[in-house]
Formats: sequence, structure tokens, C-alpha cells
Amino acid sequence: MTPHHASGPSRWSDLDRPPLNATALRRGLLHEGGLWTSVDVVQRTGSTNSDLVARAGSGAAASGRAEEGAVLVAEEQTAGRGRLDRRWTAPPRSGLFFSVLLRPAEVPLERWGWLPLLTGVAVATGLSRAAGVDTALKWPNDLLVTVGGEERKAGGILAERAGEDGVVVGVGLNVTLRADELPVPQAGSLALADAVSTDRDTLLRSVLRSLETWYGRWRSAGGDPVTSTLQETYAAGCATLGRQVRAELPGDRALVGEAVAIDGDGRLVIATAEGAREAVGAGDIVHLRPV
Repeated sequence: MTPHHASGPSRWSDLDRPPLNATALRRGLLHEGGLWTSVDVVQRTGSTNSDLVARAGSGAAASGRAEEGAVLVAEEQTAGRGRLDRRWTAPPRSGLFFSVLLRPAEVPLERWGWLPLLTGVAVATGLSRAAGVDTALKWPNDLLVTVGGEERKAGGILAERAGEDGVVVGVGLNVTLRADELPVPQAGSLALADAVSTDRDTLLRSVLRSLETWYGRWRSAGGDPVTSTLQETYAAGCATLGRQVRAELPGDRALVGEAVAIDGDGRLVIATAEGAREAVGAGDIVHLRPV
């Protein structure tokens, strides 16, 4: 017998996509002396990043100001943003859409630019463990999976300043999206990449534990990308290195060449045909197909 819901689909109507279990997530992630201090799951919101930035700022009510280690997860994001304010939408409970608040007080400000790259390493590490999927990183903050022998974007990372002393890092990841649900044909998901598990509770716990480990290591090293091994680990998992790329730079400038290194500031070093090397700190990178 199929229950009829006059008010629209119930939260149990798509059994392939069960809701996250907030109680179990808290039990698995919150512990004395750990990084994570709260885990909140909301049914839907515009953007978890915007919500957490608002809660983290100095303007937030003193009692309501979010602590470092706050985690906000949405079952559905209606105004999720990628870089350059691109929209990111997906069906409810089809992915992981979450933001975390970090306050790396002991790390010099000029090293905070490593945080989105650190998050990429942590997400890729957590997913390889829990989903059995090889996730590659496209500089600076795209998560790539292989679908039918082709690299496809399955997720992205967005870091934003929050008040004087905080950074909110948001992650959007397609988990169970089917081919007919992809926002663009070049997108991918863990399911399409043949993940051994698409259980979002397991995946989220694994990713957040990995992030806690990497953030702790980086913070202990004062943000040093060499001592913390972040620079070499990122480079090892970065699909952009060794490729011919086109960098679309601010001011309508484009740079074409081979991506040869990630420098000490997390910038992408591009070697041009003329023999020049330029470090790119912001911009859109297009992977050019090998000729």
C-alpha cells in the first residue's frame, strides 16, 4: 500500500536517499578535545556558507556566535554557490552540502589561502577511504571523479572570511546524482563513479575526521605547507599538474602553458611556451586536452 501525502512527498518518499542521522553524526564526531563542537542538519537553506558566516561574525549575538568547529549541513541548498558566484543546485538528499567554521589563530594570515586546498586533500582522503573512489583535485578547489574513463567534476570547495578571525569552508559534493539529474553533462557523482558506498552519514563522518586530522597537522606546523606535508600531498593528488592548461585571469587576460608546480603560497605555477613562469593565485583553469 502506498501512503498518499496531500502535502507533497514525505521525507521517506525517496528511499534511495534517506535523510542524514544528525544524532549519530554528533555521536561519531563530537568528543572532548576534538575540533568539531556542534553539528546541525537543516532540511533546506539558501547556502550553508552564508548561514555560517552570519553566525560566525562579530555582529552575531554574543551568546549565538558560532564556535570554531561548528558544522552546518543542509539536505538541500537552494542558492549554493561555487567560485565566481556560480549557482550549485541538486535534488534534496542527493549530495553532501556542508560548511565548517575554522579560527586558525596561530597561523599567519598569509597562509590561510591554503585552507581550501587543505580541505580538498581532506575530502579526497576521506572519500578514498569511505567510498573507495579515487578523487583527483583540479586546482584550486574542484573535486574530480572518473566516469567512463573521463574526468568529471563531482564537487567543489568555497572558502570565505568570517569576521576578523574566522574562515568558513563550504563543500558541495554530488553523491547519488543519476545521469539524468546532472546540472551539466560534464558533471559527475560518486554513484556514477561506481562508489562502493553512497551512505552519506558514513561519507560525511569520514570526510570530517580527515579534515580534523589535516587541519590539526597544518595548525601545529603554524600553517607551514612543507612541514605539514600539505604541499606535497596536494601536488600528488592534483590532476592539473603536468597538464596543458589555460588560465582565465582577472582583467580578461588568459595564460596558456603547462602547469608545473604548486608554490609555497598554494598558487599554480604555469610555464609558457616562451619559457616564462607565472604563478597564478586566482582564476579559472581549463584543462586542455592533450594534442
